[in-house]
Amino acid sequence: MKSTGDSAVIDVGVICGPTAGGKSAIAMWLAERRPITIVSADSRQVYRGFDIGTAKPMADERTRVPHLGLDVVDPTVRYSSAVWAKAAHGWIADTLSLGRTPIVVGGTGLYLRALFEGLFAEPPIDAERRRRLEPELAALTTEELKRWVERLDPPRAHLGRAQLLRAIEIALLTGHRVSDLHAAHRGAGQGEARWRPRYLLVDPGPALAQRIGARLDMMLNAGWPTEVERLMHSVPPDAPAWKATGYETVRRMARGEVARAEARETILIETRQYAKRQRTWFRHQLPPDRVLSVNPLARDWEEVVARWTTGIVYGGTAERAGR
Repeated sequence: MKSTGDSAVIDVGVICGPTAGGKSAIAMWLAERRPITIVSADSRQVYRGFDIGTAKPMADERTRVPHLGLDVVDPTVRYSSAVWAKAAHGWIADTLSLGRTPIVVGGTGLYLRALFEGLFAEPPIDAERRRRLEPELAALTTEELKRWVERLDPPRAHLGRAQLLRAIEIALLTGHRVSDLHAAHRGAGQGEARWRPRYLLVDPGPALAQRIGARLDMMLNAGWPTEVERLMHSVPPDAPAWKATGYETVRRMARGEVARAEARETILIETRQYAKRQRTWFRHQLPPDRVLSVNPLARDWEEVVARWTTGIVYGGTAERAGR
């Protein structure tokens, strides 16, 4: 383990995995044993006011453990992975300077890539050609977009709609594949070299489907519909924050367009699909030699987490095996 000087490469712990998998619970368990600060890597928890539906940490959790990366911007702001990564570098450095341990926690894969690898510069795209292409792509279903990407840039075909659209645009309008650009960027050593991730991949396996349903019921019962009704009075209908999973459906429920039971089923399907995409991303994008997997329902999960912490900087010193 290198020192924590400015020129050193420091191992930073990252707790990641699919939504509802148990990441936050493990982070809080760890916080009871070490002086950690949680750096949220969640692309929807950055928005102020969007709390219940994004599973934002409760007030008492944020009082017990410092959290960074929450409530960063207003719902109308388009917040990018590059902007988040720049902020996260500062949060990590500041946390270490205070003698605390930064633990990055979240399921937004692009945020993690931006933080630890950096992002490639997108090739120039003709604005007029993009404008003409946009309505053509918007008319396609997500499944149709996937079929396009399977031909144009296969490694990207498992991603969500926004990433599929971007892959098609770049491939058609520049002649480059996004996956090739990422690979070239990594090969050229352009990623941020100051932090080196140690991933703890949290996944409860088949039990995830049930956990997603249970958490959804908890959110609905905790006042998610009321939160959405309040937000509808102050947040424009086209604000980026509304894109968070489930919010559009709850908004339709608030307008009386769908019943609660139907809304629940729709959100459940959307969330399970999102979790599937996350699993695929983590399976294919994380470096195997930097990943330790844990099932939070297994009897030995505490031992696995303890093993994962070996080498991570704690309060300015490296945690060693056997300490």
